[in-house]
Amino acid sequence: MYTLWRKARGFTLIEVLVVVAIVGVLMALLLPAIQRVRESANRMRCQNNIKQLAIAVHNYESNFGFLPPSMLAPIGATFGTNNGSWSIHGRILEFIEQGTAGARVNLELGWDQQLNTGVPQMRIPVFMCPTEINDTVRTRVVNGVSQPYVYPLNYGFNFGTWLVWNPQTGEGGDGVFFPNAQLTMGQIASLDGTSNTLMIAEVRAFTPYSRNMSTDPCSSIPSTVVEVANLVLAAPDKRISLNRNENTGHTEWPDGRVHHSGFTTTLPPMTDVQVNWNGNTFNHCDFNSRQEGSHVMIRTCAAITSRSYHTGSLVNVGMVDGSVRVVRAAIDLPTWRALGTRAGAEAVQLLQH
Repeated sequence: MYTLWRKARGFTLIEVLVVVAIVGVLMALLLPAIQRVRESANRMRCQNNIKQLAIAVHNYESNFGFLPPSMLAPIGATFGTNNGSWSIHGRILEFIEQGTAGARVNLELGWDQQLNTGVPQMRIPVFMCPTEINDTVRTRVVNGVSQPYVYPLNYGFNFGTWLVWNPQTGEGGDGVFFPNAQLTMGQIASLDGTSNTLMIAEVRAFTPYSRNMSTDPCSSIPSTVVEVANLVLAAPDKRISLNRNENTGHTEWPDGRVHHSGFTTTLPPMTDVQVNWNGNTFNHCDFNSRQEGSHVMIRTCAAITSRSYHTGSLVNVGMVDGSVRVVRAAIDLPTWRALGTRAGAEAVQLLQH
């Protein structure tokens, strides 16, 4: 009896290469579509975060009778510690379903004195955009051991064009939020209108910046990237480093100072302020003339630019009326600044939803 053996036939090299080529073409066709779907979903989640924050601010105003101040700061004096008062983000915790966290802290005592509560180290989901590439806790070294210190954020509140705070007089800037403010929705509605005034805009975590000049530069508003870059270089206290953890702008959600919890409209969104420092080039730098509450004479003015990681060079923003819109980097500077003022009586074109 004979058994017939048939040799198994495999794929030839050419057939394998053809299959690989087909798969590669399909992936090349599908990947952009997948990325567009992912970005669209991320943008929607981001816009939902902004909507929740805007509603929380409205609820705060309904509950207390005025919009939350950026912080409570002494007039003609300085804070006794580095961080003397909590941010808007900290003040609206109970209105974003974080009431338990809010109950664990004293909002009028510096957050860095309450680290044992664990609240400053908390990642609050609604404070973070899904496109943020540095969604991680900021650390510090204690007794030779790196420990979680505080969590960053991606949504800044509108501190206006340039001037933020005058410690001699208590005067705030032209935005919606500043230290000790007690503004109402009605005041904004009667002047620029709540649909024409920015409340919230996106910012990037771990932004390099500089601060704490010994002279007051606030009399002249810079209008160019070069002017802001020169101010960044002139300020002595630089948070600019190749070590991401030392680029501390927008890394402290409990902190009410503009470089952590705010933005200004000095420059249009997505503007790249490039600075050469210590032999390295750093992009997207910000500037704060003086930390609020750190000097009795020198005013706080700041160029804290709205930025995101969304594709298309754009940022999501929330208006005072609670609507959420998209602003592209191509917006002209006068329009952007008009949207940032609460009482300029400017006529601005309706932004894209």
